[in-house]
Amino acid sequence: MIDDSLMLDVNGIRMHVTTTGHGPAVLLLHGFPDTHQVWRKQVDALAGAGYRVLAPDLRGYGRSDAPGGIADYTLDKLRGDVLGLLDALHIDKACIVGHDWGSLIGWQVATLAPQRVHRLVALSVGHPLAIARSGPFQYLRMTYVLGFILPVIAEQVLRAGDWFMLRQFTDEPGQADHWKRELSAPGRLTAALNYYRANAGLVLPQTYSRIKVPVMGIWSDRDPAMGEKQMRDSAHYVEGEFRFERIRGADHWLQLTAHEKVNALLLAFLGEAHLPS
Repeated sequence: MIDDSLMLDVNGIRMHVTTTGHGPAVLLLHGFPDTHQVWRKQVDALAGAGYRVLAPDLRGYGRSDAPGGIADYTLDKLRGDVLGLLDALHIDKACIVGHDWGSLIGWQVATLAPQRVHRLVALSVGHPLAIARSGPFQYLRMTYVLGFILPVIAEQVLRAGDWFMLRQFTDEPGQADHWKRELSAPGRLTAALNYYRANAGLVLPQTYSRIKVPVMGIWSDRDPAMGEKQMRDSAHYVEGEFRFERIRGADHWLQLTAHEKVNALLLAFLGEAHLPS
């Protein structure tokens, strides 16, 4: 049950966010090609456990603004959105739970603004340097990115056959219909793909400070895009506690297809922080 649905001025855009519950803040960051709706099986569980749950539509998605330029979707901009959202809600520090691109944004925030993060949970996608150094098999898994960065062609292929390719991503009932509905709006599919186009060099080795906040990485063994190694090896880039959890039998959208296991892991990990209300 959502308490509030807000439109906020954040980092030069209008951003939509839902807030549910009261207590320490937990920020849920979705990825491609989702909206805040992908966390529907986590929100009530977390709010019921005494957290204030924030679930935004990231820029380009849902009810949030979708700027038209590729450069509007760099990780610097996305990180700025998250910090601006916390500022707009007068939240000094939050736990961050990210999935897919939301995980990459979470890694960025935890690295460059650790004073704003209690704990980080990364679903599916590990630390960028772990991905970059995880070897040829991981690169083979990610060859779809080469198609996503092609202007016009990527949009045509994804829309072809009544969004046939998108429908192959997950078995979760109704999820593909939600994606089709959201991405059919003018400019929305291009905005989603601009995440890839603006950050095409992400898997190249870069300089990252070691992360000092506790991190839990959750990986599912039916994920076709991300292998286990890139998540396990994320431990090398975390100075503090790093916990790896494997979920068997779930696809890339594990917060939907294995929500009971994911929720149990989240509640246990966040509960260990003894956060102030």
